[in-house]
Amino acid sequence: MVDSILAGAPPPVVLAYGIGVDSTALLVELEARGEAPDLVLSADPGAEKPETYEYQKVMAAWMEARGIPYEVVRYVPRRFKHWPPYYSILSNVLTNATLPSISMGRHSCSLKWKVAPQDAFLKRWAPAQAAWARGQKVIRLIGYDASPADSRRYAHAATIDDPLFDCRCPLRDWGWTRDRCIARIVAAGLPVPPKSSCFFCGAIRPDEVRALPSWCLRLIVLIEARAAPRLRTVEGLWRRSTKTKPGRITDFIRAELLLPEAEIASIQRDAPTDLIRFQDAAGIVPLAERPTMEAWIDSFNAGLKEAA
Repeated sequence: MVDSILAGAPPPVVLAYGIGVDSTALLVELEARGEAPDLVLSADPGAEKPETYEYQKVMAAWMEARGIPYEVVRYVPRRFKHWPPYYSILSNVLTNATLPSISMGRHSCSLKWKVAPQDAFLKRWAPAQAAWARGQKVIRLIGYDASPADSRRYAHAATIDDPLFDCRCPLRDWGWTRDRCIARIVAAGLPVPPKSSCFFCGAIRPDEVRALPSWCLRLIVLIEARAAPRLRTVEGLWRRSTKTKPGRITDFIRAELLLPEAEIASIQRDAPTDLIRFQDAAGIVPLAERPTMEAWIDSFNAGLKEAA
């Protein structure tokens, strides 16, 4: 009897929550319709803009008050060789003296730091395992809206035939544009979320850079200084200079006087060398006792705060 009931059970519904406008509007509307997902899932790359983390707290409390299960997952590397362990995309680019993939003309950041950890979590999630055992696909809700920009992204996603997930985009079915999503969030009495991205993403706009706190700007200078010796085809996080902005965000920070010139010069001159010394020293320590890259970043930030 139990087996026959389970055989007819619907597949679980999971909302991929990016903490942005579209996915927030989708979540709010589904809850209002009495169709809240079985699970809301976010992936944290460890370098979102500070205001995104603050908004996440608001929405986590909102979901808890309504009994909506919410999980935050992270990509965890398995091998570090002789490097200090790292657990964020920021630590990753500093360890490898490189730039995020978007700055190199690729788009693999989301796959590695957002899609992969969500997939890994769901493969261990009991309701998903039970659905797959019944021959079902897990329903994954994605916040693509009906605007032209998301239509292009949807067109690519729609070509993927995933054996485990049935991806659906209710906002598109409803004909909701981004403006409609914003209006829905406001109507629910919630603040509108900021644009979600890493604070050093190559797609970040100049006005977003201006709004960053000093500690984020300092890390941007460090990222570009650390990667500079290895760059051949791009200048920096913004790739190549155009009429409207330089290829290096550091140059923009300098021109806009967002950090003192002496501080920028100090980071460029000293921080990459100090980081290399840290990596070399950490490499001879057994992995279980090895200091993490995050520990060095904390030290870097603390030193700059003391200097200020």
